[in-house]
Amino acid sequence: MNPSNDGGHTNNGFNGGSEVSLDIPTNTLYHTSRDCIVQEDQSSQETCLESTQSCCSNLWSNIFRKKTLYKRFPILVWLPQYKKDYIFGDIVAGISVALTVIPQALAYAGIAGLDLQYGLYACFLGCFIYIFIGSSKDVPIGPTAISALLSFQIAGGSWQMATLLTFLTGLIEILMGVFRLGFLIDFVSGPVGAGFTSAVSLIIFSSQMKDFLGIKTSGNTFLQVWISIVNDIHNISWPDFILGLICITLLLSLRALASFSLGPKEGKSTSQKLFTGIFWTIGTARNALLVCGTAGLGYWLSLSGKEDLVKTVGFVPKGMPSFQPPPFHIDPVLNETTGEILEDGQSFWDMVSTLGSGLIVVPLIALLETMAVVQAFADGKPTDATQELIASGVCNVANSFVQGLRSNGGVARGAILNASGVRTQLSNLYTSVIVIIALLYLTPCFYYIPKAALASIIIAAVIFMIQYRVIKPMWHSKKTDLIPGLGAFFACLVLPLQLGILVGIGINVVFILYQAARPKLRIETLATTSGLKYLMLTPDRCLIFPSMEFVRKVINKQGVKSTLPVVIDCTHIYGADFTAAKVISTMVMDFEQRHQPLIFYNLQPRVAQVFEGLNKDLVVIYDITTLHAKLAEKSPI
Repeated sequence: MNPSNDGGHTNNGFNGGSEVSLDIPTNTLYHTSRDCIVQEDQSSQETCLESTQSCCSNLWSNIFRKKTLYKRFPILVWLPQYKKDYIFGDIVAGISVALTVIPQALAYAGIAGLDLQYGLYACFLGCFIYIFIGSSKDVPIGPTAISALLSFQIAGGSWQMATLLTFLTGLIEILMGVFRLGFLIDFVSGPVGAGFTSAVSLIIFSSQMKDFLGIKTSGNTFLQVWISIVNDIHNISWPDFILGLICITLLLSLRALASFSLGPKEGKSTSQKLFTGIFWTIGTARNALLVCGTAGLGYWLSLSGKEDLVKTVGFVPKGMPSFQPPPFHIDPVLNETTGEILEDGQSFWDMVSTLGSGLIVVPLIALLETMAVVQAFADGKPTDATQELIASGVCNVANSFVQGLRSNGGVARGAILNASGVRTQLSNLYTSVIVIIALLYLTPCFYYIPKAALASIIIAAVIFMIQYRVIKPMWHSKKTDLIPGLGAFFACLVLPLQLGILVGIGINVVFILYQAARPKLRIETLATTSGLKYLMLTPDRCLIFPSMEFVRKVINKQGVKSTLPVVIDCTHIYGADFTAAKVISTMVMDFEQRHQPLIFYNLQPRVAQVFEGLNKDLVVIYDITTLHAKLAEKSPI
């Protein structure tokens, strides 16, 4: 289609390299698309059985295509290219992440309301599987602060519910990947994500006050926790509080040490490189060093008979978890003496009902976290959200068979991997091996770790999750974006997280719907080459049911007000629905009753077909010269 550019309007709707072209002759006027006939080749029609067999055959061949296998198993791409030079970088990166993830896993299990071993159970099998199907070398699979808090609020501190949550959300992630639903994260805008993350950091900070201060707290939401803190603050344990303050000070100092560099950026001497490397290593391993140091302190206090001075985590089972299916029901708790039911059991459907909306929210948030890591270190390379959904889903389904906590990629550990010089996904192997060694041999040492130390590790991490820096640029860019962001923030503080994030998304959807219902119309009074004036109205988007009544009122108002011929420039209208066709039909009749010309300019044929379903008398023109001629024809003498 090559409409003339003689000072008029051009239709770029079909540009962009489409393989389908539409040939509409210039200087042509037609009233409907009745002459556009689509002919079907009857000989190509197949029976239902033949179609099904063909579909299954194509699906089977597509699954086992070399391109598909390479896409779904990225190890087939990077392993043949693996070099000896990569080994050292992967080992260093794997060990660095292991030294971080072990103390974090212990602490995150506490956030989830579970015994500490469940955090470690989530850190080896998923990591190992990610080696084969993970698409990014910078994603370390393991529990995160956000996933742990969501598990606590959804599963309520029950390991059976938490394990089933891991299993079901893993299945849902796999299905989302198969059906390519990764685009759903696009509905979680930047402001909503920032508000959610900031609220989560404050909630996690609050949840750690019980161990940091040595008091008792209760409640699931931010307000409930702080009410319980205020009510029990008089029972503060000063030794735990002082130890917690010292630990936070050390952690923040070592965090700063990790980024300290001696000498100039370029041309460092050997000693400067050595000390810079030592500083980075100490800063990166700060959590492990703190756990080892405070565990030693707890052991010394135990030998001195002062084990009650600070609260320790207590017994952590030694050895690997049993490999078994996740629990699909919960047996009732009985009194061993009387046989009385102390706690009712739950069937599978009862458990699913309890998990509720968390089954949808958790995979979305997990994908957001994981893709944040992938995109942060992609270096401009394309990313694959679909593959990450499948990989995360498979890893979590596997973790559920070893009673592991919900896991996904974490930004902080991803940064450690990248800074450690990771070369491939094989770094996850070394992380898995170290976690297994810790489960087999180091769990007796965990008994002496002070709870205040683990709380300090979490607090020192989550305070940097508060995204207050986005407020100023958001204010200067678009102030209305603060509304969904603040809405999500306060909703997450007051409501359970899975509901709070839905409130933020809902506010965003309302804004989108409002914009769809109120399209902008550019109104111009133009003249033909012969001097005849007409009114040109240009909508800036598709016509769908929320916007049609508004558009009709604006066009009718302008038509009655000016009495000039009205031309609707449809260049930007790429789609329409039945409601739009109904309103357009009514509007055409309104103009006919007033004997006022109404012309559609550059209306795409597929949209014209929608409109003509209710009204066959549309006047559609694709050329500015023909438009001027038609206006001259319709103008009164």
